[in-house]
Amino acid sequence: MMRSWYAAAITLAMVAPLAGADKLTLDDRVELTRGLMAEYATVKQFLPRSKKPLPFSSAGKYDKAVWEGAGKEYGPAARVGDLVQITKVSIENDKIVLQINGGFKGGRKWYQGVSVGMGPTMSPIGGGDSNAPGGTVIAVDFDEPLAHGVTSAAIKKMLAPVLDFEKRSATQVYAESLPPEMKKAIAQKRAVEGMDRDQVVLALGRPDHKSREVKDGMELEDWIFGHPPGKIVFVTFNGDKVIKVKEEYAGLGTEVAPVKTP
Repeated sequence: MMRSWYAAAITLAMVAPLAGADKLTLDDRVELTRGLMAEYATVKQFLPRSKKPLPFSSAGKYDKAVWEGAGKEYGPAARVGDLVQITKVSIENDKIVLQINGGFKGGRKWYQGVSVGMGPTMSPIGGGDSNAPGGTVIAVDFDEPLAHGVTSAAIKKMLAPVLDFEKRSATQVYAESLPPEMKKAIAQKRAVEGMDRDQVVLALGRPDHKSREVKDGMELEDWIFGHPPGKIVFVTFNGDKVIKVKEEYAGLGTEVAPVKTP
């Protein structure tokens, strides 16, 4: 009996960490939000307006009868060939809910007054790039708790039967417009001096912590990435520009030199 109990205890001790490792992590959530939010897609199938999120299976299938029923009741959100944009990303236990063009109450003018960015770098989405008549919501259903490793690229592939994300990506278009040294740093997931807030978010994601102080007459803001023990990156802004990047290995007794622009 004692041996059986001991064996069971060892088995539980081994299984528990594995189960925890399969859960969606904070980094997973950041990547999903960052990779999907504000992205453009071209509509490949009739997209109806709907008060309830339109169900879409993670296997890439959807009930056309349900979608057509919503279209008959509320009309179209977009037709084949229309350009739409994701305006909100909600990550739930077993699904990812995507608001399209402002959701059910959105419309052709959804972009007016909407801004993207962080803090003082907020800027309006202009030009009326979306030519869809309305908005809606799609729920990508996994039928089980979301697991570690689910990526924004995978979600886009799942939605390929109804949305084409390859023709235009807001993030890609912005990144391609940057100077070569900035594009290189973002590709390497590094923050460098001279970046603005949007570029740091592209490179490192959202910070884990922020702090502000006034030093030598300058208002400084620190963005902190990482947790001890391990590497922690401190990105210091003066206004909208990065003036200092420092990496430390908290709890490991090692500090590296400040990171400079290559």
